[in-house]
Amino acid sequence: MSRESVNGRRRPHFVVVAAVCVVALLAAALGMRQFVVQPFRVPSASMAPALDAGDVLLADRTLRGTAQRGEIVVFDGRGYFAPSAVDGDRYWVKRVIAVGGDSVACCDPDGAITVNGDPLDEPYLPDGTAPSEIEFDLLVPKERMFVLGDNRGDSTDSRHLLGAPGGGMIPVDRVAGQVQTIVWPLSRQGAP
Repeated sequence: MSRESVNGRRRPHFVVVAAVCVVALLAAALGMRQFVVQPFRVPSASMAPALDAGDVLLADRTLRGTAQRGEIVVFDGRGYFAPSAVDGDRYWVKRVIAVGGDSVACCDPDGAITVNGDPLDEPYLPDGTAPSEIEFDLLVPKERMFVLGDNRGDSTDSRHLLGAPGGGMIPVDRVAGQVQTIVWPLSRQGAP
């Protein structure tokens, strides 16, 4: 009997079915990466202890182009944090401290960073870390964000670029996604 079915039509060949399945899976994976989640590798210790150098994290791409105070975001730093960056230095991971319209200053008499005059509670800072050794007092422009690394002594962030293009404040539309979870190494899996 040939490869024809009972009703006289040809059954698809196994290779064709397999190829269609592979193409569909690749399209789904690319769609997930572009529109839902994208993996990123943490390049430095600037976000320790929440994120360690080498951690692989997933960023929620449905939240790209948005930023809320306290979120850890992945953003495209070209022209702001890395004026001559090669592709490997394109993405940066930092915590959003203030957004457009916020006033942010360092530091109040108790040594805390203030946002809109209120001291910022920063339980994520490593023990013994000062909120900032650099003084600043500024208003974040509309559609921008002021970001800092949690490991303030080992982080290039908005404080260091106040005189650079954009004043160290990143356009919110540069956000590639909000960090959701660490996926590697297995011993650190979970929310940062």
